[in-house]
Amino acid sequence: MDQPAWLEAAWAEFGVREIPGKENSAEILRYFREAGDTKVESEETPWCAAFAGAMLKRAGCEGTGSLLARSYLDWGLGLDEPRFGAIAVLARGDDPAAGHVGFLIGTTGEKLYLLGGNQNDAVTVSAFDAARLLSFRWPNVEAHAEQRAANDGVFAKLLAHVLEMEGGVSNDPYDPGGPTNRGVTLEVYANFKGQTIDAGSRPRLIAELKSIPDAVVEAIYDRRYFEPAHCSLFTAPLALMHFDAAVNHGVGAAIRILQQAVNVAVDGEIGPETLSAIDGRRLIDLVDDYAEIRRTRYRALPHFWRFGRGWLKRVDATLALGKSWAAAEGTTRGLLEPAQIAKGETSMSTTATKTMDDGSKWWAQSKTLWGTLITAAATVLPVVAPAIGVSLPASLIQTFGDQVLTAAQALTGVFGTGLAIYGRFKASSVLSLRKN
Repeated sequence: MDQPAWLEAAWAEFGVREIPGKENSAEILRYFREAGDTKVESEETPWCAAFAGAMLKRAGCEGTGSLLARSYLDWGLGLDEPRFGAIAVLARGDDPAAGHVGFLIGTTGEKLYLLGGNQNDAVTVSAFDAARLLSFRWPNVEAHAEQRAANDGVFAKLLAHVLEMEGGVSNDPYDPGGPTNRGVTLEVYANFKGQTIDAGSRPRLIAELKSIPDAVVEAIYDRRYFEPAHCSLFTAPLALMHFDAAVNHGVGAAIRILQQAVNVAVDGEIGPETLSAIDGRRLIDLVDDYAEIRRTRYRALPHFWRFGRGWLKRVDATLALGKSWAAAEGTTRGLLEPAQIAKGETSMSTTATKTMDDGSKWWAQSKTLWGTLITAAATVLPVVAPAIGVSLPASLIQTFGDQVLTAAQALTGVFGTGLAIYGRFKASSVLSLRKN
């Protein structure tokens, strides 16, 4: 029988089950990652939606990205009749938030037969009462294809830049990544191949890495960085900076840098608060701040003396390219579409900052200026200080400088907020848009 690609992928996982005790099934944890969750570390977390999302992903479709079964009620297209391979969303008990999701493979009388995950702690076929059915769903294939084509176009542009920055084969003894080709380390390549590195496999894996095919390089960057970092949510200029940071700093660190740049809680998760904050920022200011935070992180690394100049040039090149894209495309926003703001929230920044009348930053608000001064101090003072009998390690100066910068930013925010409150009480008329 002809079957949709996601169902074929699901059958290939038939029989995968949880491991009793404290161990966790690597296959089940992989479902979470493929579905879009990077934090779950235990198969005790309900995983039916993760399994459905992972199988859809393997078929070239996007799931909801949620671990909630009922998230599929608003996904894809609703069906009036059962259809082989359809996603069935079921209720579970009296809890309106609980549910189950699986792939329909048949119906008999009052029963629905689903191929799904987390059914008796395994990927199995199980029967469910038809009375529990909430909805049959089907992927909006055309919409998924259009989105995938758009993502592929942006991904190709981002990857071309990153590969130019990464270069070819290298094995610098000071690089903790070890043997690398086109930015792919030996460890990352071995993980992608599902192999371990030992005395026997190491020479062979290094040889394979030196001649790694383009398709493998693209797959690694897509699955390991582009998708987990949620780059497809952003316009090309911000996606470029974020993707490059994910590759060079790690996905989790890149998300935290982005959250720091938009001044929200730094939890490593791109959620509504982060998206709303991005939506409220001017794109050029956002990528400027993102770049400066990256520079600060690099300066604090112990190998900055060895690789620092190249790291800073990489940030500068990424920033310049992103700004050129923004100018060419007339892009002023960081998100592809306006963020959905929760009721009672606002898209405006909650921290007022002092700006000049022409929209430019006040000099004391410039992270670039402060970063340059701190770096200069960390370089010059440790050399000059001993001449006057004072010992000042560079790391101490860097830490003190960062604390001064943080305090200055906080004071600037307080000052700006005070001005905003004062202006609100002094205002005598309602603001309105001026008509041309």
